[in-house]
This record gives sequence, structure tokens and C-alpha cells, in this order.
Amino acid sequence: MRRWVAAAGSAAYFAVAAGAGAVLVPWRVTGWEFGRHGPWWVVAQAAGVVLIGAGVVPVVSVFVQFARAGGTPLPLAPTRRLVVSGFNRYVRNPVYVGSLLIFTGQALLFGSLRLLAYTAVGWAGAAAFVRWYEEPTLTRRFGAEYESYRRAVRAWWPRLRPWRGPCGLGPCRLEALLARGPVG
Repeated sequence: MRRWVAAAGSAAYFAVAAGAGAVLVPWRVTGWEFGRHGPWWVVAQAAGVVLIGAGVVPVVSVFVQFARAGGTPLPLAPTRRLVVSGFNRYVRNPVYVGSLLIFTGQALLFGSLRLLAYTAVGWAGAAAFVRWYEEPTLTRRFGAEYESYRRAVRAWWPRLRPWRGPCGLGPCRLEALLARGPVG
């Protein structure tokens, strides 16, 4: 897929997914009205804003990484290679983890238990989708490369240090030398 097509596809998917999940549903639940829970609630709201910001960063970053790799996070238009750069080096599901941060932040910002329930249901749906569709599909598509990544990088809890691949940064040195063929 051409990079500009991948970028357009990623942008469209981002707009629809983010528009529905992070804008439309919270608006329907809260009407953008803040709960009135007392003067101490401002601390929870500030934490909510921080969580929203912390969640947006990996989500946007991953969409950019997928477009650069010539695909989208949408399963119908995947990349040709396994994307293990950026936030994917810390956690296997950075879009879902970022979304959970955004939704939890919105629940705190608006003081809404219904948004917190939406977050729990969203996580359960994402976890089931990852377990029963994404992981088997990625295993079939990328084989040992994905299995190595899967063993090293947790699905839902980020690593403290980025994963550098089975051979450090970049391709394995021996594989690179063998790919060049005989010298002389």
C-alpha cells in the first residue's frame, strides 16, 4: 500500500474510531456536563486531564507508525511487516492501553461512573478481540517474529525499558551478513 494511502486510511480510521469511542459515547453519557462532587473533586478532574493527555500520545503515535509502515491499525488494511517501533516497544496494545487511559480520564473529569463502566466494557471487548482475533492472526502472518515479540512485550502492562528486538536494535547481525551473500 502506498504511504499516502496508508496515511489517509489511518487518518480516516482514527477519526471514526476516536470520534465514536472517545467523543460520541462520552458525550451521549455525560452531555459534557461535569459532576458536582465537592471542592476536592478538582483533584480527580486534574488527574483525568493528565490521563487523557497520556492516552492520546500513544494512540496518535501508533497510527503514525502504522502509516509509515504502509498500513493501518485496521485489520482490513494491515502492514506488510510487524510494527514493533515507538510505543509498541513498551506494550503490545498501545492503542487499547491509550484508549483505556483516555476513557478513565474522561470518567474522572466528568465524575461519571457510567463512563467508568464503559471503560471496563471497552477493555473486556478489546481483550477478547486481541486474544481471539489479533494474536492468532499476527501469529499466522508473522510467525516466529511475532512469537518472539509476544514473549518479550506484555499485552497490557508497559515495560520500563523499550524492547530492542531479538538481536538488539535492527536486524540480527548474522542474518544481515548472510543476506549479502558470498564476498569476493
